[in-house]
Amino acid sequence: MTREGGCLCGAVRFSCEGEPINVRVCHCRNCQKAMGSPFFARALYDQGAITVKGETGRYLSSDHLERVFCQTCGTRLFSWRRNGTAAGVALATFDDRNAFAPTEHIWVSEKISWVRLDDGLPQHPEGPV
Repeated sequence: MTREGGCLCGAVRFSCEGEPINVRVCHCRNCQKAMGSPFFARALYDQGAITVKGETGRYLSSDHLERVFCQTCGTRLFSWRRNGTAAGVALATFDDRNAFAPTEHIWVSEKISWVRLDDGLPQHPEGPV
């Protein structure tokens, strides 16, 4: 199966082949700041399964992760692992924004206090074991 998506202005388009490795909501402080949001809901794919067309920018947000965004409109699209293994694709950037539902929350130890997690999904203080 192929899932497609893109940025707000349409300058960047992407496609993801197959099923994601996992679908999670990350509440870590880096994701909060990078996304400008209380959390980052993303589908994790092998980088080889993702094709990107258009001009993107990258920002090194940690030793291990780059944030990828549209250079035209600034839409935050991916968290790209520098070791070449995987990339998190922002769920809301898929054309079918309901294609995936998260299965767990990670880094809830850094969750913003007013965010209420009452969806019954597993919650991990940090990354899952």
